[in-house]
Amino acid sequence: MYAIKTNNLTKKYADVTVVDSLDLEIQKGEFLRRGLTGRSLGPLVLAVLYFIHRQKSGITTLTVNEVCVGIISLSVLGFIASGMNVVYQLEQLPLMVAVTIHGMVLYISYFVTYLVNGWLPRGFIPITLFTVFFVCGYIAIWVIIYCITKKRTAQLNKILRLKQNTIRNK
Repeated sequence: MYAIKTNNLTKKYADVTVVDSLDLEIQKGEFLRRGLTGRSLGPLVLAVLYFIHRQKSGITTLTVNEVCVGIISLSVLGFIASGMNVVYQLEQLPLMVAVTIHGMVLYISYFVTYLVNGWLPRGFIPITLFTVFFVCGYIAIWVIIYCITKKRTAQLNKILRLKQNTIRNK
């Protein structure tokens, strides 16, 4: 049973086609299951962030409102970040499209979370720095994933070639 299923979906705005012939199938409960799994780490991350913030800026107390907003916003952020991993299961999406969608949703989620909690001052320079650090970090993570995957693929191909040669020589 699918929660979302599209066949040959096309969406146009004026003369611009933004989605062209998309076939999409997401199993019922998949986004929710992944989101709930990731969301559970929100309060732990919040505790670490507040601990670091207290050490660096000398705050001694937090208001109940600050703690509640922090816990709720980080829980929502964890839910979105974990749930968005379902985008990689959509085999019809090219990998770069999936990575781009994932990156944009994560950026917006983190950006809003930081603004809501007051961790990011409003202004051109702080927002630009946040964006640059986010994009560089996101790219660095994907370069690491690419290198590890490439190395493992080469190792598997080597093993397969050895097995294939062994079978041929019998």
